[in-house]
Amino acid sequence: MELTFYWYPKCGTCRKAKKWLDEHQLAYEAVHIAENPPSLTDLKSLYQNSGLDIKKFFNTSGMKYRELGLKDKVKTMSDEELLALLATDGMLIKRPILTDGQKLTVGFKEEDYEKIWLS
Repeated sequence: MELTFYWYPKCGTCRKAKKWLDEHQLAYEAVHIAENPPSLTDLKSLYQNSGLDIKKFFNTSGMKYRELGLKDKVKTMSDEELLALLATDGMLIKRPILTDGQKLTVGFKEEDYEKIWLS
C-alpha cells in the first residue's frame, strides 16, 4: 500500500505524524503541501473518499484562513466553491493528510492512525 503524506515540515503536528509513520515503518511519499498542494481534482477525490464534512479540510487555525476572513464566508459557500478555494493555497488545507487512495486521515491522532493504518 503506497501512502501519500501531505505535510508542512514546520508544522509540529505534521512532524509527530511523520515520526509515527517512520516508527511503524510505513512507506509513504511525502508531499510538501505548501510547495505542491493537491490539485482541485485530487482534493475532490480526497473529499469524496473521506466521508468528512468539507469544512474539516480547512486549516482554521492558520494565518491564511484568518487573513482571508473565512470563518463566516465558508458557511455560505458551496462544496464546489470551497474545494476551489482550498486548491488555491496549500496553507488553507488542514494537515497532515495521509491517504492510500481509498482511506484518508486529516490531522494526526495516534489512535486514529493505529486503527486506520495498522489494520
